[in-house]
Amino acid sequence: MLLTVSSNSNFITNCIDIFIKYRPSFLLGIKYTLIIALTGTCIGLILGLFVGGLKAIKVEKQASSSVKVIKKIYDVISTIYIEFFRGTPMMIQAMFIYYALLKVFNWTPEVAGIFIVSVNTGAYMSEIIRSGIQSVDNGQVEAARSLGMSSIQTMFSVVLPQAIKNAFPAIGNEFIVNIKDSSVLSIISVTDLMFQTKRIGGSTFKYPEASFVALMIYLVITLITSLILRQVEAKINHVNTSIPQSDTNISSINLAKGKDK
Repeated sequence: MLLTVSSNSNFITNCIDIFIKYRPSFLLGIKYTLIIALTGTCIGLILGLFVGGLKAIKVEKQASSSVKVIKKIYDVISTIYIEFFRGTPMMIQAMFIYYALLKVFNWTPEVAGIFIVSVNTGAYMSEIIRSGIQSVDNGQVEAARSLGMSSIQTMFSVVLPQAIKNAFPAIGNEFIVNIKDSSVLSIISVTDLMFQTKRIGGSTFKYPEASFVALMIYLVITLITSLILRQVEAKINHVNTSIPQSDTNISSINLAKGKDK
């Protein structure tokens, strides 16, 4: 019993010593982890807005045959993109994309990491945005169309802003997932938190202690991020619920028409 207590005490002491001694390395890893996760999520959201938004647009009956053909081709290409990145592990994607395009772009592992997270997140964001679009009341779409707005104007001026609000919890969750999933990028030598952890564990031969420190850091980051996202979501919901829904709909349509003038 005493041996077990002593062993646990030594483990905790070693973890504290490793964190204090290698704090600059851990902080550097945290920096790159957050940069890659945040940048990749933002770019992925933009990519998802265009891919999911255009994919959800319905071609009008009076549209020319060429427009209908282009829309079908786009739907096929976007579906292949979404299914490919959602159906394969990010670790394999990282290895393939980084080494396959290294001679073309001559990029650093960090830049490649941002690109990989962005295109991967874009595939998931496309489906998140599509679900958000489906949650928007069809009456608002019909109202916008009755005012003379085209399908594209209706989508990007009326539907997407509300879809983003409805899908915000899923978008925030995707950011948290990227914070954790960015750890796989250490396989291409991205100097994130996971890379620094493996380096510290290799130099000290204390892999359990270094891994436990990284575990706690990831936990603290995700908990803080979740708290911030919940507060932002509460403010968004408060702003939207404090205004009558009918007024909100009319304002959205009038604002959209004002932009077209």
